[in-house]
Amino acid sequence: MSSMERIKILAAITERGYGRELVTWMSQRGLGYQLRFVGQGTASSEMMDILGLGSSDKDIVISMGKQSAVEAVASAYMDNMNSLRRGRGIMMLLSPNAISNVAAAILAMQNIQVTEEDNEPMKNEHKYSLILIAVNQGYTDAVMQSARQAGATGGTIIRARLASDETAEQFHGFNLQSEKEIVMILAADTIKDSIMNAVNAEFGLKSEAQGMVLSLPVDKAFKI
Repeated sequence: MSSMERIKILAAITERGYGRELVTWMSQRGLGYQLRFVGQGTASSEMMDILGLGSSDKDIVISMGKQSAVEAVASAYMDNMNSLRRGRGIMMLLSPNAISNVAAAILAMQNIQVTEEDNEPMKNEHKYSLILIAVNQGYTDAVMQSARQAGATGGTIIRARLASDETAEQFHGFNLQSEKEIVMILAADTIKDSIMNAVNAEFGLKSEAQGMVLSLPVDKAFKI
């Protein structure tokens, strides 16, 4: 049986308003499945002024496709950075650990099956991970303070809610609030565990913040 190309994710966190332009640029180069939503940076207003970054509001773009297409778009962006308007942000290549057969077939544009071997994690050559921390609303400042003490340099916040009210009421014995905030932190693997352990110790599921912490390997990260 022929093998399917791995699915990769291209994620960008950039200044507010640049996301739409980035989606158009990527679509013209063959990436057809993209999500765009708004986040908020965690840098103080004073630091934003010093860096000349303006508003802390961010556009977050998530693009998915077969490995060759996603890597080609990332390479094209890096090759043409001098001629493109800068988005004052960061772009990351991610490898999902698993994906459903149907979704993989659609994204790869091939009518074949995906085996478990096709979904094996890829080697994280660049030694970075994307840490995702979901907590109840109102705890993100404290979470970021704890993360910074463990070595994090910054993060991006997006607002979310649990998809099911029933899930919000009861989850393995925990009564969970439906309104959540997700903190996204790009960190070197050398400090990833320290950040995750520090946050989980103070803001874990048994705390009032009801935090859940996980990480995804990042194959490549570069400024945009």
